Amino acid sequence: MSTEIKLSQSTAIRLEQARGKGMSEADILKAIQAKDVAAFDSVSEEHYRYDTFFSYADEHGENLEGALQNGYRITFNTRGGLGIWLEKAFNLQADKDFTVGEGIITGLQLTAEQAEVLEQRLAWNWVITDNIEVPAGRELTLKLRALV
Repeated sequence: MSTEIKLSQSTAIRLEQARGKGMSEADILKAIQAKDVAAFDSVSEEHYRYDTFFSYADEHGENLEGALQNGYRITFNTRGGLGIWLEKAFNLQADKDFTVGEGIITGLQLTAEQAEVLEQRLAWNWVITDNIEVPAGRELTLKLRALV
């Protein structure tokens, strides 16, 4: 029986965006507990706003507080969405820090700790096929499960 908290890709991107833009865990938690959309105004972006953050989470049974405090797994990753999540979660840039291809992401270098977070968050439809030790940590290749 799994007690793993699951989040949609969209919700996960917004959560990591808030973290990546410097919102403290305490401030994110406070905003989640109060369902305060305005608290995210300073970290909102044109394509990643928080207008429906709480209503979507409520409608889909997403435990935002638990995800923030205990981690989560993304329910499904698209190729583009996974690239965006990697950018937000680890402050990386596609085509500079990793390459997104058809059903594959290559050249992704993460610290050992970041690689562990990725393993915990990665949706079931993607797998880590290569995990090579490099001076900075790990170099990973991710593939769509259907292509392995």
